[in-house]
Amino acid sequence: MDPSRYAELFRTESREQLSAINRALLAIEQGDDPAEAVDAIFRGVHTIKGMSATMGYVAVAEFSHELESLLSKVRDGDQSVSAELMDALFAAADALEDGIEHSRDGAVMTPAMQQALERLHDIAGGRSTAEFPVMRASGAVRLLAAALDPLDGPGTLVHVVQEPTAVLPGVRAFMAVQRLRALGEVRGCVPSAEQLQAATSPQTFSVRMQTAAGVAELEQAVRSAGDVATVRVEERAEARAEARPSEPAQERADARPSRAVTVELAGEAAAQTGEHPMRRVSDVLGVADTLGPAERGVAPRARHVRIELARLDALLDLVGELVIVRGRLQALTRGTADAALAAAMDDATRLIADLQSEVMTSRLVPVGQVFDRFPRLVRDVARQVGKDVLFAIEGKEIELDRSVLDEIGEPVVHLLRNAVDHGLEPPADREAAGKPRAGRLTLSAQRDRNAVVITVRDDGRGIDRAKVLQRAIERGLVPTETERLDDDALLRCIAQPGFSTSEAVTALSGRGVGVDAVISRVRALGGSVELVTTPGAGTTVMLRLPVTLAIVRALLARVGAERYALPLTHVRETLERGTAVLRPVQGREMLVLRDEVLPLLRLREVVHLQAETPLDEEIVVIERGDRRAALVVDELTAQEDIVVKAFDGARDGLALFSGATILADGAPALIVDVGSLL
Repeated sequence: MDPSRYAELFRTESREQLSAINRALLAIEQGDDPAEAVDAIFRGVHTIKGMSATMGYVAVAEFSHELESLLSKVRDGDQSVSAELMDALFAAADALEDGIEHSRDGAVMTPAMQQALERLHDIAGGRSTAEFPVMRASGAVRLLAAALDPLDGPGTLVHVVQEPTAVLPGVRAFMAVQRLRALGEVRGCVPSAEQLQAATSPQTFSVRMQTAAGVAELEQAVRSAGDVATVRVEERAEARAEARPSEPAQERADARPSRAVTVELAGEAAAQTGEHPMRRVSDVLGVADTLGPAERGVAPRARHVRIELARLDALLDLVGELVIVRGRLQALTRGTADAALAAAMDDATRLIADLQSEVMTSRLVPVGQVFDRFPRLVRDVARQVGKDVLFAIEGKEIELDRSVLDEIGEPVVHLLRNAVDHGLEPPADREAAGKPRAGRLTLSAQRDRNAVVITVRDDGRGIDRAKVLQRAIERGLVPTETERLDDDALLRCIAQPGFSTSEAVTALSGRGVGVDAVISRVRALGGSVELVTTPGAGTTVMLRLPVTLAIVRALLARVGAERYALPLTHVRETLERGTAVLRPVQGREMLVLRDEVLPLLRLREVVHLQAETPLDEEIVVIERGDRRAALVVDELTAQEDIVVKAFDGARDGLALFSGATILADGAPALIVDVGSLL
């Protein structure tokens, strides 16, 4: 096995473990049960140690081993949890991340790792004396020794044979033992768990344990480590299993007899199916196999597969081209008298739609994958500015397209930093205002029709409208006679590049960047930004984003000889010009629609086409958030699924379009950015 082939996979899974480590550290600092959190940190560090040892990354493995030694002291009560220790552990987590990102350097520790290690040694009273061997890949499969003394005695025997092509075998073996520990008391393991952890070649090992778990539960625990072909359970009537400590006395009385469990991993079966051995690396991190007992007579298939994003992008591009071709075929076959051709076209349309839906769904990931790294960010910023912050995350399960999710991280970072630095008051000021010392900061996500709204909300001082107004007048952003800025005008001012009300430049603020970067990035994604602020009560910023950027449903509108696409996400309703009631209000034409009065926009004027009065105009009521307007077009021609293509606007051109598309007849059309109109 060439470990370098799996370097990126190692870093990806190590980042997930680091995220869990940071969450556990924050839980300790916030007063949660330290024992449970320390166990979670220990597990994460231990897993990283095993993976790095398998990959031959000596520096990361050795650093993890030292950190693990300190955590053992904390877990055993030999090291107290103090503010100094917490700072050292946070620094160690950062250093571990630094080492993982530079793991290609092999045995060389980064400066951050060396500094963190010295700090850990100062606290723990010296370097760990335990020997840590980093084993090298040999390609040999160790066979289980005939004499299994640690396995003698009553109990349940679990025999495991890893397949010859197993990747990260040491990590898989250790995780299998850990899963069994969760079901009872492990009384013997050959080879030892430590030897298994450091192994780089496939292993054959056995575990003796006392357990009250049933057959299915034992099978599930072992199978969840991956690549298990069969599980055979042998009853031992002479030995009764002992219940786990957490079980009540009645359950202990009904404890099941011990069993001998034989597990073999599918080498030949996997080879026959042609499945890549890396398909189950995510199982090592806890993805459980969901096969039922009746299905376990055959080699189980992976339930989760890691795929490079580039492959999904390429697949999505191909589906997009299929959607365009489907539209052209529909146009060509519409009204055909050939029943067989029409039926085939209907089948192709349905299948392409199903394929499109599946591909789009496969790209959706929970926003929690990005949100999980923000608690640490907020904690560090709050300590830097001397503020107490209670940070909450809501809606982590909401899903976004991977490409959108990758782009929103930086805008959310800006908003969170601004909220902590500018929005929330220092503890003394909050107490003087009758507020709790700790400010509340919430990051949430929720679905709203075909969009996802990400909200950053704080209960701080709110934006100082008078100060923003003064600076805006000084910069000539608003007329000098302006007396007050509403929320929309306030957002437009603070979103200007270089705009800042800070009197001094600090590491966090004062340079006039932040909100303008947020709006630019969100607008580039086809989304919008809204702001609501109340003096003394706090500020809320909402990012409204499309669920996906690739294929959207749109309403096609014609103006003169040009056609434009209006995303249906922003279309509320349509009506004919003849049925509309128009009224002049303060010199501006308005649409009276039931109990609303909406400003009227003519797309012809917006795109600077020659003025004409078509015989039959149509009106589209567009909306973004709580703002609406009536858009007049010459004609509404159709609804289509359009493939969004990147659009580079011409120099000095209008900032009205978020992309372009190819229509069913092969003609291009620009996609209107509704946010720019409102």
